[in-house]
Amino acid sequence: QVQLVESGGGLVQAGGSLRLSCAASGRTFASRGMGWFRQAPGKEREFVAAISWTGRSTYYADSVKGRFTISRDNAKNTVFLQMNSLKPEDTAVYYCAADNRLLYSGTNYYPRDFGSWGQGTQVTVSS
Repeated sequence: QVQLVESGGGLVQAGGSLRLSCAASGRTFASRGMGWFRQAPGKEREFVAAISWTGRSTYYADSVKGRFTISRDNAKNTVFLQMNSLKPEDTAVYYCAADNRLLYSGTNYYPRDFGSWGQGTQVTVSS
């Protein structure tokens, strides 16, 4: 099991940037893919980005492609989400999550594949 704690959320104007961090505990972090998801009020949780356990492969939702960048530092057990050119529609609670699968080399990352979740951090983008 991996325990996750997000930080870095806040209030920003449209066009601004934020960097989210997710600190993980547990010895298997470096063997697990990691993902970021978000949930806006009244909406279902949606996929934002994922990164493979090696860090070599990254995946993004179309809505954030070209604006957000996911990265990881396995030496520090941390995953990041750099968010640029933020829009009001990016307003949501952002969650990081750890893949249930160890050493997964495929390309499919669905919410059901993630078994450990952080408590979430609020991101609010004003227009």
